[in-house]
Amino acid sequence: MSTIGQLLRRTTGALVTLLPQGRLLPDEVWHRRHRAIVRVAALQALGLLVFGAFQGDSPGTVLAGALLVVAPLAVALPTGYSRKLRSAGSSASLFTASTVLVQFWDGQTEAHFHFFVMIGLVALYQDWVPFSIGLGIVVVHHGLLGTLAPRFVYSHHSAMEHPWRWMAVHAAFVLAASVTHLASWRLNEQQGLRDPLTGLANRTFLQEFLTRAVSRREDVGVLFVDLDDFKDVNDSRGHAAGDQLLLAVTQRLRACVRGGDLLARLGGDEFAVVIRGGEAAARRVGERFLTGLTQPVLLDGQQVHVHASLGTADTSTLCRQRSDLDSAAELLRNADLAMYWAKSSGKNRLVAYTEGMSAAAQDKAALRDDLGRALAEGQFEVFYQATVDYRRHAEGSTSGGQAARAKGYEALLRWRHPERGTVSPLDFVPLAEASGQILPIGAWVLRTATRQAAAWTAERGYPVGVAVNLSPVQLADDDILTVVREALRDSGLRPHQLTLEVTESVLVSDLDAVSARLAQLRAAGVLIAIDDFGTGYSSLSYLRRLPVDTVKIDRSFVSDLASGGSATLLVASIIELARSLGLDVVAEGVETEQQAEVLRELSCTYAQGYLYARPQPAQEVSAELPVEVCAAVPAEVPAMVAEPSTLVPR
Repeated sequence: MSTIGQLLRRTTGALVTLLPQGRLLPDEVWHRRHRAIVRVAALQALGLLVFGAFQGDSPGTVLAGALLVVAPLAVALPTGYSRKLRSAGSSASLFTASTVLVQFWDGQTEAHFHFFVMIGLVALYQDWVPFSIGLGIVVVHHGLLGTLAPRFVYSHHSAMEHPWRWMAVHAAFVLAASVTHLASWRLNEQQGLRDPLTGLANRTFLQEFLTRAVSRREDVGVLFVDLDDFKDVNDSRGHAAGDQLLLAVTQRLRACVRGGDLLARLGGDEFAVVIRGGEAAARRVGERFLTGLTQPVLLDGQQVHVHASLGTADTSTLCRQRSDLDSAAELLRNADLAMYWAKSSGKNRLVAYTEGMSAAAQDKAALRDDLGRALAEGQFEVFYQATVDYRRHAEGSTSGGQAARAKGYEALLRWRHPERGTVSPLDFVPLAEASGQILPIGAWVLRTATRQAAAWTAERGYPVGVAVNLSPVQLADDDILTVVREALRDSGLRPHQLTLEVTESVLVSDLDAVSARLAQLRAAGVLIAIDDFGTGYSSLSYLRRLPVDTVKIDRSFVSDLASGGSATLLVASIIELARSLGLDVVAEGVETEQQAEVLRELSCTYAQGYLYARPQPAQEVSAELPVEVCAAVPAEVPAMVAEPSTLVPR
């Protein structure tokens, strides 16, 4: 029986999808129209009382007729009922009033015109249900009642003799009027429901389509697509090129979806697909799309690599206690949250919605709001960690009789939240980059670090260098050169005492643009370093083209040095590569003497890590760092790093 029931539901659902659909009304509009229709129905009951009495019908007949009109309103009034049920109640009241009017008027032809007036009225609902109610009442009234009591339904002899024939005529006219209204809805749907650039469905169309699917209890999934770094294409190549890219992406999306799915552009670089079949089907479509994006897009004769972040959600993630309209909005929101999770996890990937993402999103939103006040309220602080020079030694090592000497400092940004405590840069820096707040925060780090290095230089009588990590957002900002020059000017620090670091990942976007910007900075006298070298975009040919002075070996390679094997070979290759190009090398995350010994044997020049120093506030560094160690820092070598963007507090 359950199999038969499922088959019937699927068949019914398929038939319903074939019917023309009017646009779904917003809740506020629907309720306003429904209240007006209910008032009309109630007024008709009162009018029939007066009309029946005027016609000379008995009080009992008149009262019974009025009660028949009022009774269906018991279903139309409760706010807890669905739209369809409430509209069915009010429609039943309206069309029942038509039948009572025909009876009170002894079947006069003019009374039948009332049915067509009611058809126009229930058309305000823009739904099939009211028309179906009207057609059903016409069939019962004109056919059944016309057979049992023809003089109360028809006013001419032919109709009284053949009530079912005339019922068919009347029903055909009612159906024709209904179809006319439905056709006008369909024409209306084609206006304002398509994206003018791509021809895809727009957000309104998507929401209505999804609401209907949810109301029919279909198993559907939503795939939310957001192109990664699309703004860079608009900014660097112009909006015409951006439009070309959107059209190319549209074609690739169309190639991935099936005939029964709905593809929509929500605006900007956002797309969504409603997919029948649930989360598994949505995931398959998403994976096909990501595979399709591996091929570059040709724009103005140049190949452009496009990436996207995708999120999926299906009807199993919904709270069933919501209305159909709210459930559709919730489903779209869940897919959107999953997409943002994919973007914050590194972009160019697909993530399915899971329980807890909503709470995490709310927490992230609260953190973003707090971040906007953190700089003004002085919640940020810069810590400093020493970088040591393996080429200079002093007596008194922790092991082996030798101690590496400090050559400078790495400055690390810390956020001391008044309620959350210390917040990891991995949590707040992506938010700052997405909101643009990284620009004032990064400028503050530059000013703070250069002032501190200048103060240490004056106190100790020798140059103390510092380096600052630039976020990709900062590097792309046209004002970065001015910000760096002003920080150097205001602090009095010499340019060669400042090193600016960029991560390998920034090279992916546009190598030529990044190289040009780094050259501008280097021309100002500062040094350039590539951070986390070996983790992403490493290439000898690209490294030769970049105006850099230092490469920093990522800690993930250093941590495996003690075990030997491939990690040692890789680190040795990086050191040899840097030496051949005349670059310095800094090994990050040195925590054991075994690691340090291997690095010294491989002729690594500099290192930093817990083995030598932990990050400390400036006042503790200046108080505790031995002067005789610092004095060994050569004047021409800058220190490493202020990192506001990528490092976890160590």
